Formats: sequence, C-alpha cells, structure tokens
Amino acid sequence: QLQASGGGLVQPGGSLRLSCQASGFALENWAIGWFRQAPGKEREGLSCFRRRDGSSFTADSVKGRFTISRDNVKNTVDLLMSKLKPEDSAVYYCATVRVYGRDGMEWEFDHWGQGTQVTVSS
Repeated sequence: QLQASGGGLVQPGGSLRLSCQASGFALENWAIGWFRQAPGKEREGLSCFRRRDGSSFTADSVKGRFTISRDNVKNTVDLLMSKLKPEDSAVYYCATVRVYGRDGMEWEFDHWGQGTQVTVSS
C-alpha cells in the first residue's frame, strides 16, 4: 500500500516536501511516480522513477520547480516542490507507474493510495 503525506497550506512562492511511504514492499523494486488531480481538471503526471535503470523523469510543466528523490533505507520516494503557484493546488498521489517511450515521458499510473492535499494560497 502506498501513502502520500506532507501536504498542507503554503503561500505562493513557498515550498513543500511530499513523501510516499510504502508498506509491505520495497519501493526500490518498483517504478514509482507522482501525479496530481485538481477539481475539474485531468490527472497530471508530475515525475517518476523508471524501474529498469532508476532514471527519473519530470514533466515539463513542473521541471525546475519539482524534484523527485528516493531513500531506499527509509523506503520513501519524495517530491520536493518549490516556487509553488496557486495552480499547483491539487490532491497529490504517489503510485506505481509504467514508463513508456524512448524519452521515458509516457506514464501509466496503476496503483495508488490516499493522496495528500496541497493548497497554495495567500
């Protein structure tokens, strides 16, 4: 089971670190990524690790602001978000993911747990 945490209310320009914790399996053995879902909007994939070689990929929409990282000892995959904007407000989920494409930028998220709400507002 995957559990996302670390969300909250932050002012525009601020930062948050989201954490994905797994129970019952080792995240390092899976491709894990983050996506978000805002009301009335389509699911948006943000970033992921590919299982085959551990490479990370980040969507152009958040590149330079969001960074994915992993700690195999803690069994977590984090998403560090900086320079947050009101449009970043959404529920954020971590999930197992299938990574496709030669550039690793085609993602299919298939299993996720409870998300964490991020609200960017002054």
